[in-house]
Amino acid sequence: MEKQKSNLDKRSEESKSWRHLYKTALWQKGRAWHLRNNPLCVFCGEKGLAVPATVVDHIKPHKGDRTLFFDQKNWQSLCAPCHDGFKQMLEKNEWRPEIGLDGWPVENDSHCIEAVS
Repeated sequence: MEKQKSNLDKRSEESKSWRHLYKTALWQKGRAWHLRNNPLCVFCGEKGLAVPATVVDHIKPHKGDRTLFFDQKNWQSLCAPCHDGFKQMLEKNEWRPEIGLDGWPVENDSHCIEAVS
């Protein structure tokens, strides 16, 4: 539990300068518009599942870059489990294993892993 807390503290320190962007009217309106027009989770959709999205994710982490933050081409709709789990893994590891419909990684004979673009 201590490790998790220190990771949260680190994230808070790193993001203090740009967390306010999520509270702006421009973001709130853009987020609502995006979810209305893209209501399903992109990652779940890739697996043939229709799961409602609740998060507008930045495909490329913005790290406080306002242009990237508000660039709608950099947005994707995700469900909270995909955003809080799978997307975080992608950002940390920069690779994406194939995931089966049961939610577990698929074992295959290939040593190739789909790269994150």
